[in-house]
Amino acid sequence: MATIIDGKMLSLKLKEEMKGRIAQMKEEGIVPKLVVVLVGNDSASQVYVRNKHKSCGEVGIESEVITMPEETTQQELLEVVERLNQDNSVDGILVQLPLPKQIDEKTVLRAIRPDKDVDGFHPVNVGLLSIGDECFAPATPSGIVVMLKEYGIEIAGKHCVIVGRSNIVGKPMAALMLKENATVTVCHSKTNNLAEITRQADILIVATGRRNTVTADMVKEGVVVIDVGMNRNELGKLCGDVDFENVKEKASFITPVPGGVGPMTITELLESTILAAKRHH
Repeated sequence: MATIIDGKMLSLKLKEEMKGRIAQMKEEGIVPKLVVVLVGNDSASQVYVRNKHKSCGEVGIESEVITMPEETTQQELLEVVERLNQDNSVDGILVQLPLPKQIDEKTVLRAIRPDKDVDGFHPVNVGLLSIGDECFAPATPSGIVVMLKEYGIEIAGKHCVIVGRSNIVGKPMAALMLKENATVTVCHSKTNNLAEITRQADILIVATGRRNTVTADMVKEGVVVIDVGMNRNELGKLCGDVDFENVKEKASFITPVPGGVGPMTITELLESTILAAKRHH
């Protein structure tokens, strides 16, 4: 029976420790500031942005939310980003995705100054991550690495199988696990023998956005399972990409949904904002 990795509790512990560091920075005249730009009225995005704003307040990071209407043009958004690029009081800029269809995400993400790109989506940060250099890495994969370490789970030398190859989770996750000296296999929707590969995993990270992507027959005894999925079942209850109830009988560690990876994502975003503030000063 698996040990449940409690992301919520871990996040509270890390935020508590963060408070002290931020108070120290403020004594030195450094006030970390994050600005989140929300375009349109996507309800999930609104919830994420509220949570980010609330978490900033809890640890002492100054935060501002700029809301723009659904019909905002790309040019209008780029002008806001440029203003924030030039504003020396702003350490981190985050444009909440997805954006309305008239706006090209790539163009907007590339417009954010790499040293303020706390989400780690700018090609400069992506490139630095791929060669293992200091950079801002996306918050979800970073949070997963912290989680594994906090629970004393050995990464070096282990076979890490990642299911999903998105730019937000799968690809950066692979780069971070390589940096931690794991042997990494990335699977995706075109992988032929998925179950055969997932059964070899010592650490299995699943980020497909599809319920029951991984079932109990697809994992070996003692595997560590990290579920990044966020779906709803027939009853409308939140669930992940992994068949939690059955897989937890075989796993040594597993993350629940909700309460696993989610809280750690926001914690790592705060961590990146602190790092940006330190670098700027």
